[in-house]
Amino acid sequence: MEKDSKSKDSKTTGKDAGKGGKDKVEKKKPGAPVQQASVRKKRQPLSKDFRGVVRLIDRDLDGQYKVSEALMQVRGIGHTLSNALVMAVQRDLSIKPDVLVGDLTEEQLNSVEDVIKEPAKHGVPLFLLNRRKDYDGGSDKHLLGTDLIFQMKQDIQRQKETRSWIGWRHSLGQKVRGQHNRTTGRSGMTVGVIRKALAPATAPAKTEEKK
Repeated sequence: MEKDSKSKDSKTTGKDAGKGGKDKVEKKKPGAPVQQASVRKKRQPLSKDFRGVVRLIDRDLDGQYKVSEALMQVRGIGHTLSNALVMAVQRDLSIKPDVLVGDLTEEQLNSVEDVIKEPAKHGVPLFLLNRRKDYDGGSDKHLLGTDLIFQMKQDIQRQKETRSWIGWRHSLGQKVRGQHNRTTGRSGMTVGVIRKALAPATAPAKTEEKK
């Protein structure tokens, strides 16, 4: 009898525990409204001369960005290169990555731009540059902003003029890097099979076979 009572108590406690677990964990129902992401909190400026908008490499940036975040807003700078530039800026200019861009002076911004425009001179590895062994001069460069866009257009135009395979694909508006294009990347008029048009053509052939 004692064993039976203990087993019943254990079962009841297990059920209660299961119910309690279900109450604690809230399951989202399908179709429930998704909560919107929280807006980025504004950081308090450190100096009285804080500027809300900062000009960096021909682009207006929010002064609330950190130096590490502001560099990635420039066209031509990714996450990896941004980390390398932040290390160079901290080593050469003694500017910490957590400093807000709006707190920097004009002299500091100009010096940061010099580091961004010539990263190789400030210890950034060459494999992080986006224009190594330039076609015209053979030097290692890193292009930013509108210069990067213009150079890309010039490279595509040169490929078209030399009638290379890449230029030929560019002129046709097709994919260039060897992707599959049997079902994707189609351009122009859609090509398909019209069964109604093929049906009358096949009908006389069947009648001749019956004869």
